[in-house]
Amino acid sequence: MELTGAQIMVESLKQEKVEAIFGLPGGVILPTFDVLYDSGLRFILVRHEQGASHMADGYARATGRPGVCMVTSGPGATNTVTGLATAYMDSVPMVCITGQVATTVIGSDAFQEADTIGITRSVTKHNYLVKEVRDLARIVKEAFYIASTGRPGPVLIDFPVDVSRAKTEFVYPKEVSIRGYKPTLAGHPKQIEKAAEMILEAKRPVLYVGGGCIASGAAAELTEFARKTGIPVTTTVLGLGSFPETDPLSLRMLGMHGTHYANYSVQGSDLLIAVGARFDDRVTGKVSLFAPKARIIHIDIDPSSISKTIPVHCPIVGDVKHILRALTGRVKKLEIGEWTAQIEEWKKKHPLKYDPSGDVVRQQYVIDKIGELTNHEAVVTTGVGQHQMWTAQWYRFQNPRSMITSGGLGTMGYGFPAAIGAKIGRPKETVFCIDGDGSFQMTLTELATAVYYKIPVKVVIMDNAHHGMVRQWQELFYNRRYSGSELGPSNPDFSKLAQAYGALGIRVEKKAEVVPALEKALQCDGPVVLHMVVAKEDNVYPMVPTGHALDQVMDMA
Repeated sequence: MELTGAQIMVESLKQEKVEAIFGLPGGVILPTFDVLYDSGLRFILVRHEQGASHMADGYARATGRPGVCMVTSGPGATNTVTGLATAYMDSVPMVCITGQVATTVIGSDAFQEADTIGITRSVTKHNYLVKEVRDLARIVKEAFYIASTGRPGPVLIDFPVDVSRAKTEFVYPKEVSIRGYKPTLAGHPKQIEKAAEMILEAKRPVLYVGGGCIASGAAAELTEFARKTGIPVTTTVLGLGSFPETDPLSLRMLGMHGTHYANYSVQGSDLLIAVGARFDDRVTGKVSLFAPKARIIHIDIDPSSISKTIPVHCPIVGDVKHILRALTGRVKKLEIGEWTAQIEEWKKKHPLKYDPSGDVVRQQYVIDKIGELTNHEAVVTTGVGQHQMWTAQWYRFQNPRSMITSGGLGTMGYGFPAAIGAKIGRPKETVFCIDGDGSFQMTLTELATAVYYKIPVKVVIMDNAHHGMVRQWQELFYNRRYSGSELGPSNPDFSKLAQAYGALGIRVEKKAEVVPALEKALQCDGPVVLHMVVAKEDNVYPMVPTGHALDQVMDMA
């Protein structure tokens, strides 16, 4: 039986067991939306296409399955670019379906035409322009395969309207075989043996763990390996949750706003084992001064990431889960008592801290209390800025896929729609969005989406009347010249705004009001916005200034 391209697209999504599609319709994608109408697939109508891409991203990070968004051509497609770039930088599996004008008029500046393929080539793992309906089922199958294998990432399918109306026989492929795309899973045996020997010889080893560990589903293997060897663990912001932060071996986060003891440990190590991490500049500080005494083992599924920034001594290309299992069988408990004693001394001397005095609401206090009230097991999304770094420092993540944030691109406005996607992916989990007043206002229209679909996310807005991290840098490095960073006079009462949309809104101005407000939010079965009026001039510490080594740390007086 022949089906239209629109029917093939929807049937293909069913074959991929898609649970939810986030999107917004428009002219050239309408044939597909017409088929969606009675398809049985869950569709979430967003208020802006950027929200759709971030929701698909949040769903993917929370579940490990590809998120799906569907929008129209031209501005619909271009509005997803920020979300695609966010997912691409952080290796998030996503399939974005964009409508396109008919193949016969592509290139003629037709209404709502854009060169979506050209525009998105640099921010997708792969993209397709469907030219023939007979290719469609294969393309969808390949798109999901490419998005979720190897180093994950977003894949875009540009879907012309005439192809969506054309007909062909529907046969969904059972397997995918793409010439030139064969991701390596098992690491090279000789490299694994070499790494095991280096580990057994080490006196001051450190595990440096990134988001690749979570993408691989290797948190259990990492924990087993760390506890068997006794090697301390530090993570990037995207690696948070891959190892319990309450474990004695945890060094918490490293990097620009990492703990003193994580940074000191990396700088003093004689062996650094990088697990699914890419040596981002916010982690390394000044590259020439990074881990100067260490030999480096780098485990990563993407060969292009190895020795890209930092030369390594033992590269192992492959899936983190497979390689950690292989290494665990070749190592034993290390005799590194002096090293662990040194780290414990650093932990006691340089704990994370903030000024708790007075009745002013401090973001660190709010985040600490959210952690306590949720037993550190909620799914937490964030925007980007000070609140993001304080969340990384103070929530104390215990589980993988619980810290959902834009790491590489640093996308303000990400947190709230990502929380909606995460909640749809994991409906039984408590989902908090910890957001800034600047970040929230970039995608706040998705309040309508949360209310309409009764998605009970809890949004905590830290209103410090500024783009907080910009203001911090201007204070420290630009002589307090606050150019373009003040929001205060124009900020609304976010609790009243929430009420206007139909959500519960709570305003908090005093420290004593924080816990009761959070408890009320947790008891509510709908979306909640907590407007926290917080200290205006508070800085994230520790801080490694740009161009400095990791152990050249600024801290509060």
